[in-house]
Amino acid sequence: MRPRLEVADIFRDFGPHYRQHHRLSDQQRRVMHAIEVCRTAALGGHLYVCDECQAKVPVYNSCVMGSVW
Repeated sequence: MRPRLEVADIFRDFGPHYRQHHRLSDQQRRVMHAIEVCRTAALGGHLYVCDECQAKVPVYNSCVMGSVW
């Protein structure tokens, strides 16, 4: 089960404003972007179908699986 709030959620909500007001290195920007897109449609994914109830849930790829680095 995912925690209610993750670092990625904070980066997605406040990252653009933070980047406008703080100077980041290229590496810091790349890492921040990778965290922001981790487990989102931006990296693709698949549809999970429950064997028991047939509920369908999108499951997105993590930044470890994608080549965002």
